[in-house]
Amino acid sequence: MGRQSMPVRHNSRNWLRRSLYGLLIVFLAVLIAAVCIFSVVNANGLQTAVDRRTKAYVSDVTFQMAQNIDAQLANVMQTLEMLTDSLVRIDGAEHRMDFLKQRAQMLGFTQLVLCDVEGEGICTDASTHNFSGLPGFEASAAGERGVSFLENQRILYTVPIVYEGSIFGVLAGERDKANMQALIATDGFDGNSVSCIIDRDSNVVISPTNLDFFFALDDLFVANKDPELASAVREMQANMQANVSGVIVFTTPDGVDVIMSYDPLETFDWVLLTILPADIISHDTDAYIQHTFRLSTAVIVLFSLILAVMCGIYYSHRRQLEHIAFVDPVTGGMNNARFQYSCRRVLDGAKPGAFTVVSLNLMDYRLINEIFGPKEGNDTLRHVMQVLGRHIRPDEAAARGEAGHFFLCLHEHREDAVIARLEEIRADVNAFNAQRETPYYLTLLAGAYLVQEPGLDITVMQDRADAARKSKPAENGRCAFYDAGITARMHLEKELVNLLDSSLANRDFKVYYQPKVRLRDGQVASAEALVRWQHPQKGFIYPSDFIPVFERSGDICRLDLYVFEEVCAMLAGRLAQGAPVFPVAVNLSRRHFQTTDFLQRFADIRDQYQIPGGLIELELTESIFFTVGDILNVKEAIRRMHELGFLCSLDDFGAGFSSLGLLKSFMVDSVKLDRSFFLDDSQRAHDVVESIVELARKLGIETVAEGIEAPEQVDFLRSIGCDLVQGYVYARPMPAEELEAWMRARHGGEVTQV
Repeated sequence: MGRQSMPVRHNSRNWLRRSLYGLLIVFLAVLIAAVCIFSVVNANGLQTAVDRRTKAYVSDVTFQMAQNIDAQLANVMQTLEMLTDSLVRIDGAEHRMDFLKQRAQMLGFTQLVLCDVEGEGICTDASTHNFSGLPGFEASAAGERGVSFLENQRILYTVPIVYEGSIFGVLAGERDKANMQALIATDGFDGNSVSCIIDRDSNVVISPTNLDFFFALDDLFVANKDPELASAVREMQANMQANVSGVIVFTTPDGVDVIMSYDPLETFDWVLLTILPADIISHDTDAYIQHTFRLSTAVIVLFSLILAVMCGIYYSHRRQLEHIAFVDPVTGGMNNARFQYSCRRVLDGAKPGAFTVVSLNLMDYRLINEIFGPKEGNDTLRHVMQVLGRHIRPDEAAARGEAGHFFLCLHEHREDAVIARLEEIRADVNAFNAQRETPYYLTLLAGAYLVQEPGLDITVMQDRADAARKSKPAENGRCAFYDAGITARMHLEKELVNLLDSSLANRDFKVYYQPKVRLRDGQVASAEALVRWQHPQKGFIYPSDFIPVFERSGDICRLDLYVFEEVCAMLAGRLAQGAPVFPVAVNLSRRHFQTTDFLQRFADIRDQYQIPGGLIELELTESIFFTVGDILNVKEAIRRMHELGFLCSLDDFGAGFSSLGLLKSFMVDSVKLDRSFFLDDSQRAHDVVESIVELARKLGIETVAEGIEAPEQVDFLRSIGCDLVQGYVYARPMPAEELEAWMRARHGGEVTQV
C-alpha cells in the first residue's frame, strides 16, 4: 500500500505543478496580451491625446495670435482717435497737415488723410482724393469706426473727427500690403505656420507672403472630393458666420497631414486662418513619452513666453491709458481726475478740518496767451505746476484743472497756515523776476475750503473753493475762505433759479429800453432792450443779482429768448399801428454758442411776428471771443446773423482785453465803447478813444459810447466823430410807453421814422 500511495502523491504533485505552470503561462499570456493591448490602447490613447492636445494647443496659440492682432488693430483705431483729439485743437489746415505728416511715418501709416464730411480728402503726400462711397468713410461720417479695402490689399482705417458733439470731418490712415502682412507674420510653431486674414464670406483680406501652400489647397477645397472634408468646410463656414472658432485636420494632395485653425477677430468681422503641419507636437510617436515630456515643457515655456509678452503689452497699454487718464497734457502733472482720486484716498478716514482744498487761478492767463502766444502761455502753466510740485508734501496733491486754473489739497487745518503756504508759492512763482530787467509778475487768485466734511464729493469741495475765490476777492491777493455766507448766497441763487419758470409764465420780467442818441442831429437812432425783474413777493430784483446766476445755470438762454420775443411783440405792435420804428439791440449770452445753429430759433420768432430785417441788433460781449474756443465758430455765427437779417454789435469793447484785431477779423456792424473808457478824463484816455473811433470809421463800423453821464463827455464824443451816445445824460432805461412819451417830448410831439 505504501508503494501504491507514493505514485498517487507524485501524480498529484505533477498535476499541481503542471496546473501552476499552466496558470503561470496563462497569467503570462494574459499579462503579455494585457501589456500588448495596454500598449496598443495606450499608444492609440496617447495618439488621441496627442491629437487632442495638438488641436487644443493650436487653438490656444492661434487664439492668442488673434487676440494680439485684435489688440494691434484696435490700437490703430485708438491711435487715429487720439490724433483727432489733437487735430481739433490745432488751428489752420496747413498746421494740421504738418502735424499729420510728422505722425504718419512715426505711427506706421503709409499716409494719413484729412477728409471733410463730403469725402474730399487731402493726403499727407499732398494728393487729393474723394473717399465718399467707401464703406469705411461712410461709417465714420456717421460717427463709427470704419475700414475699407483698396487695391493691392491696402487697408484704409477711418474714424470720425468730433468737436463739441458734432462730426466735422474724417481722419483716415492707410497701411499697405507689406505692413498688413507684417501684422499677421508670426514666429509661432517654429516658423512652420502660414496665416492669412479672410472675411466671413471667405474672401482674402490679407494674404501671407508665401502663397504656395494656400494655392496648393485650392483644388482640394473646390473639388470637395472627401465627404468628411466637405462637411468640415461647411461647418467651418457656418462657424465663421456664427463667430465661433474651430480646427480642421485634413490631408493635402501631396499627402501631408495639416491642421487649419480659424479664429474670428472682434475687429471688422474678420477671421484669422492659420495652417500648420499636424505633427507639430509629436515628431516621433515611437519615443512618445520622452517627446511628450519635452514637448510639454516646450509648450509650457512657449505659453509662459506668450503670457509674459501679453502681460508686458497689457501693462504697457495700462501705463499709457493711466497717462492719458491721469496726466495733464500741458504741464505733465496731475490732471483733475487724478487729483480727485488722490484727494479721496487721503480724505477717506481723515478727521474733519485736517485738510484744505484750494482753488488757484492764474490771473490774466488769456492775456498772456494773446500777448506772448500759446507757447509762452503753456510754458507759464508748466512753470506754475513745477512750483506747486516743489511745495507739495507726500500726503498732499496739486493739479491743473483747465486754462489757468489749479487745485491744491493741503494737509493744513488753520487759515493762517494755508495763507503762509500760499504766500511761499506766490513768491516762488515770481522768483524768476530776479533775473529780469523788466519784471512781469504773475498773480494767483486763491479760494480755499477747510474740509469739515471729508465724505463730501471732491467736486463739491472744489466748487466751494471756487466759490470762495470768485465771491470774495480778498485784498492784496490773499486767500479767501469758504464760509456759511457763501452757502447762503448759493441758496439764494438756487431760489432765483427756482423762481424763473413761474416768473416767465407770469411775465414778471419787464423789458426796458434805453435810447441811443445820434450826435450828428440829436435824433434817437436806436435803443437797447434791458430786462428788469419785478417779482410779486420778492419785489424788485436787480439784474446784477440774477443775470450772473442765470449765466452760471444756463437759464440765461431762456431769458434772452423771452426778452427777444418781447422786443418782437413791441415792434410788431408799432408796425401794426403805423408808428415809427427804430432798431432795438438785444443782448446775447455766450451760452447760446454752445448750441448748434441757435440763431435759427431767434429767426423763427422774428418771422412769427413778421419783423423786417435790420430792425433787431444782437449784442455780443467781447468775452465770447475768448470763451467759445473756436474763433471760426464766432465768425460763422456773425456771418449767419447777417444772412438771417440781424445786425451785430460788439458790446463792452475795452472792458476786458479786447484786441483791435477783433475789429478787423469780425464783421460787426457797431462797437460799444465800455464806460470804463470815460472814467478817466486824461488826455491819454481821450487819445485812445479817438483812435478807436477813427479806426472804426475807416472800417465802416458804427461807434456807440455807453454809460455817458456828463454833457462834457457828449461834447468830446461829438468832436471826435462818435456816432451814437447811450447813457443817463439823455435817459435812463424805461418801459416802451414811457420811451414813446420821452421821444415825443424831446422832439416836440413828433417821433420820426429812423
